[in-house]
Amino acid sequence: MLKRTPLFDKHIEAGGKMIDFAGWEMPINYGSQISEHKQVREHAGLFDVSHMTVVDIHGEGTVDFLRTLLTNDIAKLDKPGMALYTAMLNEEGAVIDDLIVYSMSGFFRLVVNCATREKDLAWLNQQGASYDVEITERPELAILAVHGPEAIEKVCSLLSSDDAEVVMQLANFKAAELGERFIARTGYTGEKGLELIIPEQQAATLWDGLLAADVKPIGLGARDSLRLEAGMNLYGHDMDEETSPLAANMEQVITWTSEGRNFVGRDAVMKDKSKQLEGLLPYLSGLVLEGRGVLREGQKVVTDTGEGVITSGGFSPTLGHSIALVRIPAGSKTCKVEMRGELVEARLVKPNFVRFGKKVFE
Repeated sequence: MLKRTPLFDKHIEAGGKMIDFAGWEMPINYGSQISEHKQVREHAGLFDVSHMTVVDIHGEGTVDFLRTLLTNDIAKLDKPGMALYTAMLNEEGAVIDDLIVYSMSGFFRLVVNCATREKDLAWLNQQGASYDVEITERPELAILAVHGPEAIEKVCSLLSSDDAEVVMQLANFKAAELGERFIARTGYTGEKGLELIIPEQQAATLWDGLLAADVKPIGLGARDSLRLEAGMNLYGHDMDEETSPLAANMEQVITWTSEGRNFVGRDAVMKDKSKQLEGLLPYLSGLVLEGRGVLREGQKVVTDTGEGVITSGGFSPTLGHSIALVRIPAGSKTCKVEMRGELVEARLVKPNFVRFGKKVFE
């Protein structure tokens, strides 16, 4: 039986078309993916992401544990309210999952992908067995995300004046604990926005309040096209347990030099770094097709240095043409996509297409 978030009935009320998403019954759209996409780019949209997994880690060994577990060094999080994008690697240096880690008051909070929940929890418990830590999943919490140029103002209109003042001051990758509510600015769309982690009993009331403030519900379809425009990876597509973070445009999540720290998978990734410097490691690029046709995951590409594959692709509502993320051999300068038995010219760009509603690649 498919799992449901605390907002399942609200999705039905809003006309959500429900699908199986990694074992959860979730809305793919509420009528029009294109309209929902544009709503986020131009105004504010509301996402139910309560299917994601929240894990809190307490104990005297937490800092040492997370410095070993994660590629990015949580020593950077030197006070509550700070956040990092990071990854967990296996011993072979490939990506078990990408995640956000937050520094809380006296503990740390991880938010990981729903499709990887079981293996993530197993890995956390396996790696944490030799540390003085308590690892607690928090399924009683709901997560709502509100994104778009009007998002922060819309959320703040529902808060007390004191809480609204705190939230209005949040910088990117900062967060605030406001009683039972935890509000962060760590989004997935390339727009301003907030994530609200709250007790599940409060979710429906907050949902209704946001809809009354003219924030529109957004399904998984638009969430995917928004993240693709923003050049953000999707686990299981652009990286996985067979992929080095260096082949997935994720080197920014690695802290290479930290005194006394040796994270899981570091030795393997160092070998990949040597391959990268020698031009022997593939990399993740952006790809645009400004003519007719749609770029799709799995399509073969041919570059001037060899073959590659599209890992994520689709139509960009903001740009009006197709875009993709593509893993290709190092040194590639030109690219053609195999479509309907023919090789079609496409253009390689940095894997970042839209920010704050505007085209950002050359």
